[in-house]
Amino acid sequence: MAISIWWVRRDLRLADNQALSAACAEGGQVIPLFILDPRLLGSQYAGEKRQAFLIDGLRSLDADLHRIGSYLVLRRGEPAEELMRLMGETGAGEIYAEADHSPYARSRDARVANQLPLHLLPGLTLHAPGAVVKADGSPYTVFTPFSKAWKNLSAPASPLAAPGRLSTPPGIPGEEIPHLPEVSIPFTAGEQAACRRLEEFLSAGIQTYAVDRNYMDLEGTSGLSPYLRFGMLSARQAVHATWRTEANALDPGSRQGAETWLNELIWREFYINVLFHFPRVRRGAFRQELNGVRWLNNEEDFSAWAEGRTGFPVVDAAMRQLTATGWMHNRARMITASFLTKDLLVDWRWGERFFMQHLVDGDPAANNGGWQWSAGTGTDAAPYFRVFNPVLQGKKFDPRGAYVRRWVPELVKVPDAYIHTPWEMPVEVAQALGFKLGETYPAPIVDHALARQRVLAAYRV
Repeated sequence: MAISIWWVRRDLRLADNQALSAACAEGGQVIPLFILDPRLLGSQYAGEKRQAFLIDGLRSLDADLHRIGSYLVLRRGEPAEELMRLMGETGAGEIYAEADHSPYARSRDARVANQLPLHLLPGLTLHAPGAVVKADGSPYTVFTPFSKAWKNLSAPASPLAAPGRLSTPPGIPGEEIPHLPEVSIPFTAGEQAACRRLEEFLSAGIQTYAVDRNYMDLEGTSGLSPYLRFGMLSARQAVHATWRTEANALDPGSRQGAETWLNELIWREFYINVLFHFPRVRRGAFRQELNGVRWLNNEEDFSAWAEGRTGFPVVDAAMRQLTATGWMHNRARMITASFLTKDLLVDWRWGERFFMQHLVDGDPAANNGGWQWSAGTGTDAAPYFRVFNPVLQGKKFDPRGAYVRRWVPELVKVPDAYIHTPWEMPVEVAQALGFKLGETYPAPIVDHALARQRVLAAYRV
């Protein structure tokens, strides 16, 4: 009987898994394999909370496999070596995996394919990188024309059903799924949790998503990015469900919400395409002339930003949320990234690395794209002269200060009028609260107006 390996990477699901489906089509037994790659787990970008979410996801996948008569084989080591070893042990003849498009993944898969029968299948995106290109075959570097071209492509087939049964050779040796130290993560890992969250979002949250997604004091986002990051939900499942919601919408809010959410999914694919076509963006600015920006890179300023003690409440709230939970609201990501690069004039790569070390949904393409957008150095970037004002952003998108008070408890009693500018509190109000600027809470580490002038000068390279 033929034996195939389903090499699990960023596709921790059974439904709509084209690599698994191709392995099953061989008609024999299938070995689900996940390899703990030391080069990834030991990377400077590795994040404790993201690894914990991954491990919980592997545990959930193993449970799902047991329900259909199979189990997950876990190995640790260099992927090509471990795959070759497993093929020798079991007589497996083919390897099926979902294609990944980061520079490391592509070089890893090239090494494997040079030695072993590796078949890469689509699934990470709805349209594979290279499918959405200009008429001359060149890649898009601006989102709006990319999204129009993306929408004009023929809709792919409907998502695949999960296999009802999977036969795996018994007794294949492997490591136990590790038990990591318990960390606080606001997400339940696994395919079933991903499907529940998608259903709940599209049935309830979508009506107000177009507006509420920007407000940090509301639960207005989908919260699906960690599941898309690890493929507990496929891009095709998310897009098809969104299309159905849009088609069946009974009110303008739901229709607009579905359209807005679809655009967010397309942004994800846009950044994956950018990284695929321009892998150099991991090392430097897409707009190469801005590699000459003379960053200040003050380590004390960076530490204050990272630890949430800049003296700007919305920035500090966001950074504390990140380090406590591994998650940050998307509006807050833009605010904190702008503050680091524009107000403090710290190299965006410092922030990109810090986010990857902490985000549960940390993705090389999306994280790089977001940071370069905020820094004004990337494709389709916000102009370099767009500098977010952290006070105005806080007042607009956390109007009552609920988000700030949740994550910066030393400001919990500050009146709404001063929650985003505690340094402006009248002396008598501060005294009544027992509040001392610089003691109870830090004074601002930078003058925003002066910092804006400084960064504009620095970017004129």
